[in-house]
Amino acid sequence: MKLPVKNFKGEQVGEVELPASIFEAPVSQPLMHQALVRQNANAHLGTHKVLTRAEVNRSTKKLFRQKGTGRARQGSMKAPHWRGGGVAFGPQPRSYTQDMPVKMRRAAVRSALSQKLSDQEIIVVDKYEMSAPKTKELYTALKTLGVSKGLLVLPGHDEAVERSARNMPKVKTLFATYLNIRDIFMYDHLVVSLDALNKIQEWLG
Repeated sequence: MKLPVKNFKGEQVGEVELPASIFEAPVSQPLMHQALVRQNANAHLGTHKVLTRAEVNRSTKKLFRQKGTGRARQGSMKAPHWRGGGVAFGPQPRSYTQDMPVKMRRAAVRSALSQKLSDQEIIVVDKYEMSAPKTKELYTALKTLGVSKGLLVLPGHDEAVERSARNMPKVKTLFATYLNIRDIFMYDHLVVSLDALNKIQEWLG
């Protein structure tokens, strides 16, 4: 499929043929869902921790004698039913990591890119024309391209674009080889340069 190539002024400067193996791949909702669940799970730190009765710092002195008080027997203030006692069955550090084969992960990205193209949410630019970090300049260029909430796909480090986008809450920069399900669907548009498109083709082609 061919897409127009635009510059930062919104003018069409050419056309590009998108590789069908990447941008016209079968769209699999279950595969994309699995990839998204895996990504969110792997981002879960799992550092939650509560103190058990073995770890709380409280006296182990017996509160009152065993018999004759008419009360239930008690052995320690560390017991979970006492205020300030340990927590029973509370969360402990654990790993939420899920595994997924590389081929399936890449197939999920192809599926997501194909969905984005089908929804006409991919914009190709010839290059990011910025010599210095200027947020206003990038904002104006994206507005001209019709992008209010966009993911800028870069071929590599571009300090001017990265620093300009840093002050824009609805814009994010990402390397072409770091494309992932969550970022693709979190933003309304993908703005891809021709160099970044070549990187994507080398990675997923």
